[in-house]
Amino acid sequence: MTDFENFLTLVVNKLRLEAQQQPFNDALGFEGRIREIINDMGGYNGLLVDQKPHPHAFPDISIGVHGIEVKHTLKNTWRSVANSILESSRDTQVEKIYVIFGKMGGIPDIKWQDYETAVIHVRTSHVPRFELEIGDKQSLFEGMGITYLDFQKLDIEGKMQHVRKYAKARLKSGQRLWWLGENQDASLSPEIKLYMDIAQSDKRKLRAEASVLCPQICGSSRKSRKYYDVSTYLLLAHGVLAPQTRDLFTAGSVGAKKGERGGSYLVRALLDIEQEMLTAFDYLDDHLFEEYWGFIPRHDTRLSEWLRLADNFASSWKPSMVFFNNSK
Repeated sequence: MTDFENFLTLVVNKLRLEAQQQPFNDALGFEGRIREIINDMGGYNGLLVDQKPHPHAFPDISIGVHGIEVKHTLKNTWRSVANSILESSRDTQVEKIYVIFGKMGGIPDIKWQDYETAVIHVRTSHVPRFELEIGDKQSLFEGMGITYLDFQKLDIEGKMQHVRKYAKARLKSGQRLWWLGENQDASLSPEIKLYMDIAQSDKRKLRAEASVLCPQICGSSRKSRKYYDVSTYLLLAHGVLAPQTRDLFTAGSVGAKKGERGGSYLVRALLDIEQEMLTAFDYLDDHLFEEYWGFIPRHDTRLSEWLRLADNFASSWKPSMVFFNNSK
């Protein structure tokens, strides 16, 4: 161990003895006691810590080039949400960070660990945040194939590239990320709009885009999740919630507009927006095809690839024999 790690061990051993006598039931009190012990020991190499730090500093305690992030829980767990991946309030003088974790649930105990090895996950809410756990699990940075030091030096876009790759690798079959990262429309409103409330021209445009990206809608009506990607696309890319996604393609308002009855409403609904679909084939970004098709087709083969995929999804008919007869 390094000299500083030996120093941390002395601090934690003293904290552990105190916690066994009287658990630390307050996070601020726990952090304050750590500061007191460090200073009572004369600091590290004579460096004392501030007793009145900035409340949002990262890490919580700075001692020269070393930092200590303090975690405290009343639960019987060694896991905790940590700081934002942005680290906007990071002390730039700190080069190496450690965690001192006070677990007061169950048998009270206190341990320290290298921050890099303790971070094992990243969660995304309003801002991506690390999760850490004291133990020997694989670190997040090992999983992402980058050191914490190198990750910390990246700008937000560079960091998010690693986070997106990590998050996508953890998705189960058919799941989508609720955020599209660097490819998401920066102008997207945070407010959710209901599909039935948007303009008719916008409805046609969005149905066309979803139809292009989700050729599985041509599959059997017995496929219960064939409209799942349509609903996720509308919500993730446009902030539009369609409570009854199936109705976008099978309701009489889209499949029987001229009074036709019987036959396939889906076919008539798609024939009605063929022109909008052709336009969408031209302007949709490559990343969307990769996200929803699993590959990026050549721009001039998007239509033919869609027909091939649609034919594979359809069981009793050939979409390629029905759609875009004047555009092949």
